[in-house]
Amino acid sequence: MTVLELTRKLVAIPSHDDEAAAGDYLEGWLRRETDANVFRDEIGNVFARTGEACGAETEDRATLAFVGHHDVVAPDGTQIDGDGYALEERAGRLYGRGTADMKGTLAAATVAFRDVANAEIDRRDGEPARELVFASFVGEEVGGVGARHAIEHGFVPDYAVVGEGSTGYSGPDVTDVAVAHKGRRGSTITAYGVSSHASEPHAGENAIYRATDAVDLVRSLEAPAVSVAGDRLEGSVVVTEIDGGAAMNVVPDRCTITVDERTVPGERAPLERVERIDGVEWTVDQDLPPMRCTDETFAETVLAAASEVQSGSPALVTKPHATDAGWLAAAGTDCVICGAAEPGEAHTEDESVSVTVLERCHEIYRSVARRWL
Repeated sequence: MTVLELTRKLVAIPSHDDEAAAGDYLEGWLRRETDANVFRDEIGNVFARTGEACGAETEDRATLAFVGHHDVVAPDGTQIDGDGYALEERAGRLYGRGTADMKGTLAAATVAFRDVANAEIDRRDGEPARELVFASFVGEEVGGVGARHAIEHGFVPDYAVVGEGSTGYSGPDVTDVAVAHKGRRGSTITAYGVSSHASEPHAGENAIYRATDAVDLVRSLEAPAVSVAGDRLEGSVVVTEIDGGAAMNVVPDRCTITVDERTVPGERAPLERVERIDGVEWTVDQDLPPMRCTDETFAETVLAAASEVQSGSPALVTKPHATDAGWLAAAGTDCVICGAAEPGEAHTEDESVSVTVLERCHEIYRSVARRWL
């Protein structure tokens, strides 16, 4: 089966609120098409390994993993076709939910794993010093549920190529290699006060006033930045919501503020300072970690593989979006991101991916795996 054929099969399977059917197909395909050991964990993550072990643990030998996810965000109405997802090919591109994020690139990685893993298993004698691993996670779109579960159960490969989008960053129709990305920390600041009638404001403590003090402090914070591969990766801290008060004539006793923070590898903005204000608490609601590849040799190896299969000149770049690479990097895996999706394609009503670039990614992954093994 070709990359295009597998992409069509995967994209057609709904997986925005239940990934089971897509996982079933992926697991069955790997069992039919490869000689690898295939494993499905209890929450639906799919793994395949060239070694003898069938579990997700990666501690026994040096490992390189191809990593993706088979869940998608909810489709637009035009992207539904009966009980499945609609798929259309025109002008060299595939259109449909999940084509870019990221079933197309997942298919490229799956076929590349088959090509290299079968040849590797056939030629070797005994247990290898290095192992190629494939992993497709559930729940990437809802905070890395699958990746976090896998890591907690021992999935920490030495190196990983994560197939999120890296095409079109340094130039049009160029598939680059991303060596860092931002994370996201979402938090809530809650200010407490004492209610009173608005005609006697000094009898209470106004929670909104305390909240605005916290807003002033947030606005004064300087978000960290870091230089990676010639790019300046800048964080940000933004107040996005505020809610307080119960009636026009009542001094409020509670006010909440939502903060969106884009983090970078290294330092964080010191949001905890808001708790120095009387009656103010700070709670972290979500913390998607940033990623930075610390192994320059690995990054250059993937870049060399990308360079040899395209006419353009790929570069080491950075991404603004959090991915499962952040969870893996936090656990100790050196990650790069290399995939077919271009900026602005994911999660859109006309989401699409270039067929030519899917084939290119397939060749990049095969080259990386062969160099590794």
